[in-house]
Amino acid sequence: MFDTIYSTLDSGFMNALGPAMGPPAFATAWALAKVVSVVVPLLIFVLYFQLVERWVIGWMQVRRGPNRVTFFGIKWLGGFAQPIADALKLLLKEQIVPTGANRWLFLLAPALSVAPAMAVWAVVPFMPGWVIANADAGLLVVLALTSMGVYGVIIAGWASNSKYAFLGAMRSAAQVVSYEIAMGFALVGGLMAAQTMNLSQMVAKQDGAYGFAEWFFIPLFPLFMVHFIAGVAETNRHPFDVAEGESEIVAGPLVEYSGMTWSLFFLAEYANMLLVATISTIMFLGGWLSPFPHSVPVLGAPSIFWMLVKMMTLMLMFVWIRASFPRYRYDQIMRLGWKVFIPITIVWIIVVGVMMLDPVRNWAPFSIWFGKLGGN
Repeated sequence: MFDTIYSTLDSGFMNALGPAMGPPAFATAWALAKVVSVVVPLLIFVLYFQLVERWVIGWMQVRRGPNRVTFFGIKWLGGFAQPIADALKLLLKEQIVPTGANRWLFLLAPALSVAPAMAVWAVVPFMPGWVIANADAGLLVVLALTSMGVYGVIIAGWASNSKYAFLGAMRSAAQVVSYEIAMGFALVGGLMAAQTMNLSQMVAKQDGAYGFAEWFFIPLFPLFMVHFIAGVAETNRHPFDVAEGESEIVAGPLVEYSGMTWSLFFLAEYANMLLVATISTIMFLGGWLSPFPHSVPVLGAPSIFWMLVKMMTLMLMFVWIRASFPRYRYDQIMRLGWKVFIPITIVWIIVVGVMMLDPVRNWAPFSIWFGKLGGN
């Protein structure tokens, strides 16, 4: 249905604007409109999820979150304008470049962090047809772009001309490399199960008559958990935020940043958090598919509502983890990545390979997930 709507809109705009603007101009305008329709909601989400996070952590710790900044004094909107006030404060703060720092690299580092975090959303589908670029190798694009983000942190630490920033950058680089391997192996299991790198087709492979029982998180549960926890570490979120360990190295690679340059790093962090939740939803939790069988009226229909519910559930898990666990020591983080997660993923990839073999894949319950592979 959504493919039909999308193609109808596309042809309608082409018929209306094509003669006046010309095909190249229309194609550019239509692509720009699709980019804006993804980036603007993403920026608004990042802006307000910080407020939700502060409210939820305040509730978990039995204290108040932001509750003072309102719109035009409307009391029941207490705290709702806090993100806007924070953004205005950061815009008005002075941008300081330390003496001895490499000025151009110092200012380039935030852009290197945030640009891949924004660009990667071009290949992420929210519904069939609701994607800017439906790339056949969509998952490969996601991996390639997200791996670029660490360069921003490394350059920020080196260009700041500060031992604290440099130490934080080195910690972050080692941590990202360690957990990138575990996350990559976890995704390999998902690729084996889906037999495709196209993100939309991954969701289609989990569709069927049994609802959530056909989602890949059941046969790939260890890989799902490793992928999500490695995603927490990849985004330098608590309890893996040793790169910003305030008690040891002040704020790590961000210690010399202020104002909007500082906020760009956090924009990238929250965008990457949402990306981890989205990829986990698409690969393991059925994407926009309903947890109910198709035979259930209304609730059984695929919808972007289900996609958003799953994404927000995983995002709240980020908050829950932050409010519950103490920060790990650096050696503990390295041990978890190299000695626990990587062996688990390698073993489970072998298990998945066995489940997909003939005649095992035709046995119950493996036939639910792998029986539809046919001759693949």
